[in-house]
This record gives sequence, structure tokens and C-alpha cells, in this order.
Amino acid sequence: MPDIIDAKELEQKKIFLILASPGTIRERNIEIIREISTRGYHTVVITTNFPYSVLSKLYVQSGISLGSVSFIDAVTRNSIGSAENIPGVVRYINNPANLTDMGIAVTEVLKDQSGKKVCIMYDSVSTMLIYLSSANISKFVHFVTNKLRLMDVSGIFLAVEKGLDPMLMTQLTTFVDTVVDTG
Repeated sequence: MPDIIDAKELEQKKIFLILASPGTIRERNIEIIREISTRGYHTVVITTNFPYSVLSKLYVQSGISLGSVSFIDAVTRNSIGSAENIPGVVRYINNPANLTDMGIAVTEVLKDQSGKKVCIMYDSVSTMLIYLSSANISKFVHFVTNKLRLMDVSGIFLAVEKGLDPMLMTQLTTFVDTVVDTG
């Protein structure tokens, strides 16, 4: 399979919307992290889909070094009530609907990674629809894409194909530079 993320566009700090089928979204997540890591990037994964503990195990099982990945986990505290942050590894926020905390966490993690080649990956926009309206997700993604551009950082938004309403899909498409449908 060819690379999902074009290396030149990643170097140009482009922002991507990656669409995957419901059955392959986990595989796409792993493939994307592997691609980005092999290109020397540190990836910050903002996860609303899988807990940090699950993703980190999947990455290790797939041969991905966790030294090139850190996490903002919006799932664990929502599910089990408490979890302690591990500096440089994982930062927990209370739930996926808390966009203020998510935005603050992104800003702080990006500051911590200053000077490195960094890419942010949101997994997944589709899951956020469980907690938020399409309008709120659209506003948040617009905010984040502008922040990434201003901070000169690449970004990836992972979503289930056909899992977004047409208006949200149209808006997301206008916020990103490249849409990749991986099927």
C-alpha cells in the first residue's frame, strides 16, 4: 500500500483529513503513526476513540517506538474517573466534549515539543459526534487548524468515511489542505 501521508506535503506543514472505513480506522491510525515516525516526526495523538493504554499497546505490538509519540487522552477519565498525567507521555482531559481543556492541552503539548518536527493527529472526528454537535466540532476544528498553521505544525484529522454529515464534511474539507480517502 502506498503511503497515506505525502512526505512533501507533511514537510510543508499541510493539514490532512484522512477518511477510513469503520473496519479499518484502527489500522489507518497505526499506519499513519508508523509513516510519520519513520520520517523523524514526533506525533501528538489526541484520542477520543481509544484510551492511551490501548493505543500504546497497539503501537508497541506494531513495532512503533513510543518515544516518538505522546498522547492527549480524552477517553480514559470519562470512562474510569481518574488517571494521572505522565509528563511527556500522556495528558488526560476529562471528556471529549471539553473542548476548552482539549485546546489548552494541545497548546501546552506543542510548547513542550518546541524545536522538534511535530505532527498532531486527532483520532477521531467521527467519535467526537457522540459528545458534540457538528457545529461545535466544526468550530473546534477551525480553531485547531488555524492554531496549527500559526504554529507551523502539520495536522491530521482521522474520520470514518460517510460518518460525517454533509455540512460538517464540507466545512472540514475547506479547513484542511488535503483529503485522503483510504477506503
